[in-house]
Amino acid sequence: MPFTGAAQQGREAGCGKNSDFAGRLLGWYDRHRRRLPWRAEPDEAPNPYHVWLSEIMLQQTTVVTVGPYFRDFIARWPTVAALAAADRDDVLARWAGLGYYARARNLHAAARIVAADHGGRFPRDVAALQELPGIGPYTAAAIAAIAFDAPVAAVDGNVERVLARHRALETPPARAKAEFRRIAQSLVPDKRAGDFAQAMMDLGATVCTPRGPNCRSCPVAEDCRAYAEGAPESYPRKEKKAERPTRYGTAYWLEADGKVLLRRRPDNGLLGGMLEVPSSPWTEGADGGADGFPLAGELAGDEWRATDGGVSHVFTHFRLELQVMTARLSACQDIADGIWAPIGELDELALPSVMRKIVRHALASFDAD
Repeated sequence: MPFTGAAQQGREAGCGKNSDFAGRLLGWYDRHRRRLPWRAEPDEAPNPYHVWLSEIMLQQTTVVTVGPYFRDFIARWPTVAALAAADRDDVLARWAGLGYYARARNLHAAARIVAADHGGRFPRDVAALQELPGIGPYTAAAIAAIAFDAPVAAVDGNVERVLARHRALETPPARAKAEFRRIAQSLVPDKRAGDFAQAMMDLGATVCTPRGPNCRSCPVAEDCRAYAEGAPESYPRKEKKAERPTRYGTAYWLEADGKVLLRRRPDNGLLGGMLEVPSSPWTEGADGGADGFPLAGELAGDEWRATDGGVSHVFTHFRLELQVMTARLSACQDIADGIWAPIGELDELALPSVMRKIVRHALASFDAD
């Protein structure tokens, strides 16, 4: 048995039920755990604020990407109370580049609730955590386990991949969420539940990877069914992905007095609450963006000029193709819901990535004239 030492180490750490799997995994984790800016050292108590912030940031984002953002947030807002007191636009501006801006709005809203209603302390149980904005079943379980050592299973994509291979599960994870959670919960040890949750994540991220898994270094390979079959990469089973549709629109870059016209998107929906270069609706017809935003003709009339090329951006569920129109006015005009922002200060604003692409494209177009 090549993993006897690791198993013994894990059992000595206090594993109860399913101690063989959990023991081997915890023994491996004690030797190979990743050092992450939000992760407590072995002799430290986890900081619930750090755990929560990192879990929200890590949704649909990689560890490498999140690191600098996490450090910046902690430096600016070292406590949940400090984050709650921050201006939401400041939070959105520091979030720019992480995507999914609803997460940033929910982050700020949750911080305010924790500060106002919970005395600055995060709830300790899954049900109470899920009452906070932006916290779903996985995030609540991860926070409860990692921050408070609650004996609950946190099942993300990494964990699903480990379980699918270890048990050779034929059903794709998307169609068997409850089954994956049941199996994961059956493996959670009586003690060190937080370490177990992080060990599962680390195993999926560093050993049981989507491609080229390092099975020889895996602490649970000896009874992994996919490994025994010689086909670990065939798990998890995949469903055919639907083709990503393309939407089209027109963005309107209007300059005056060294400023550009922006507006704020509604709080609900894609890029909710973010500043934007005004645009037409984004529709699936190739000519769907032909009718600009309502004030385009009134503001600049025949002065609008189409730029060469355009802006492309890929969202999770669709691809966006934008034509960019530009125009200049002699002076700024009062426009309902409009914001005239100095062009030289756009880098400091909470502009989502697609809008920053429009900014670069429009400025390059003017430079070329």
